[in-house]
Amino acid sequence: MFKISQDFAPPFKLIAPFFILGSLFYLFSSLYIFSFSADNFSFADPKVIAFTHLFLLGFVMMIIFGAMAQLVPVVLEVGHFGVELFYAIWPLLLIGTLLMVFGFLYSSALLPYGGVVVLTSMMIFVGEIFLTIAKVKKLTLVMSSVLISNTFLFFGIIFGLLMALSYAGTISVDISSLLKAHIFAVLGGYISITIMGLSIVLIPMFTLSHSFSLRPLEISISLMSVTVVLAILASFFHLEWLSIISYILATVAMLVYAYLIYIIYKIRPRKENDIYAISLMFSYSSLLVSIIVALLYFMLGKENYLLASMWLLFFGFFGFLITGHIYKIIPFLVWFERFSPLVGKQKIPMLVDMIPQKSSQAQFIFCAIGVIIVAIAILFNSNALIGAGASFLVMGAVAFIRSVLYMINFKN
Repeated sequence: MFKISQDFAPPFKLIAPFFILGSLFYLFSSLYIFSFSADNFSFADPKVIAFTHLFLLGFVMMIIFGAMAQLVPVVLEVGHFGVELFYAIWPLLLIGTLLMVFGFLYSSALLPYGGVVVLTSMMIFVGEIFLTIAKVKKLTLVMSSVLISNTFLFFGIIFGLLMALSYAGTISVDISSLLKAHIFAVLGGYISITIMGLSIVLIPMFTLSHSFSLRPLEISISLMSVTVVLAILASFFHLEWLSIISYILATVAMLVYAYLIYIIYKIRPRKENDIYAISLMFSYSSLLVSIIVALLYFMLGKENYLLASMWLLFFGFFGFLITGHIYKIIPFLVWFERFSPLVGKQKIPMLVDMIPQKSSQAQFIFCAIGVIIVAIAILFNSNALIGAGASFLVMGAVAFIRSVLYMINFKN
């Protein structure tokens, strides 16, 4: 297990808006699925592009930024360089995300403005993280992963802004070349490597696992880093053979990472299958199925297989990995700030008491069913199933919001 210190943790009121907004965007993303049509469902559809940014920026990035604000100083055991900057990050990310979504849907003229606002938000975040890391003399593997992932985020948002400007007609660039570079820099370079690094801190901490080798983590981060670089080069120089190599390396990197998670879960002393455990089981199962479906795409060449693979990666892997951790992170932070000073003075709740059992279970059941139904709908081009899956996801998202607000406002 990694050493965790709360001495440098920022106040929870700084973190809470990230989690609240992230859960709201999870609901908005679920509602958005009703607008999809199986007849013209493709990566070129502006609705799909808007949905991707709504989910990744509004939900995934918003919650990752909040978690990073808390975890980076705790693991580094140094204070933030400028913790007050996080009060500016979430409003800018909120505004930028909405501008970009409406830009893709209704007016491309909004895209440059949304892109600049998102860029500003992320530049503040990346700069603050780099300056915080600079205060540490020796980096651990986990913090090296943070450094690497944020470097890729820097380039990813630059590529994204250039595409937004071109999409709006402000400048002229080859969007097709930048697209793959943007996707790999953000998905592979930032989100995947961040998840690898942070989960190796959080999962052992919450499952009490220890005495496992970090060698698989080193391999997976190294492979994913090489993957992103090769994919960017392949994109700029139009080298298809290099793209294929990057796809293979990305697959191997995620499989090695999944193997490490399996080892950690296998040796965990805490065996109960609570909402956290089953969420992670569904998350990593979705990752494996996503990889299998992606391989079928390369064999059969049908775009709906790639779309289904991305859906399982987004709502299945990213979605359940994040929501599962929320049920641990928020109670832990609220308990530490609100109840730890009362230890030995009065009766205080346990962390498990702070999790709403009914709404958390409802969220898992409805969202899991929704993810599976939508994946089948994409594979078989069924509008009826898309609507059915979206209905389940919306009900699950509402239950998730209730859980988040309950945990944040918990009183003994």
